[in-house]
Amino acid sequence: MIRGSCLCGAVTYEIDGDSGAMGHCHCHMCQKGHGAAFATYVNVRWDQFRLLSGAEDITRYASSEGTTRTFCRVCGSNLQFIRDNKPGFGIAAGSLDSDPQVRPTYQIWTSSKVPWWELQHRDGLVSHATTHGSPAG
Repeated sequence: MIRGSCLCGAVTYEIDGDSGAMGHCHCHMCQKGHGAAFATYVNVRWDQFRLLSGAEDITRYASSEGTTRTFCRVCGSNLQFIRDNKPGFGIAAGSLDSDPQVRPTYQIWTSSKVPWWELQHRDGLVSHATTHGSPAG
């Protein structure tokens, strides 16, 4: 069981089962949304996810056509990257309270990386300059 929450603790959730792939997204929207060089997401299937508390505190933002990002309306913590009609979504790795037992295996939109961050190149971490893929599959 993987547990997670927002910064203020209003939103809590759990993931039952193994998580999917973890990766970094360097697109401009993720940079702005997370206030960081990139966002790290873990892929989760909807049937594995259970919201424990804070449904009324989750705010949705349609960041582009077919894509919704969620965050806590109280503390602003990023929570989900959701693409329409997909069997899963990306959960913001920073919101996890327990180790998902996976590590980053990909990074996308590296052509949009900030100039002050050097890309991490290591065995098994695949980089894509641009892609239509997403943290949500």
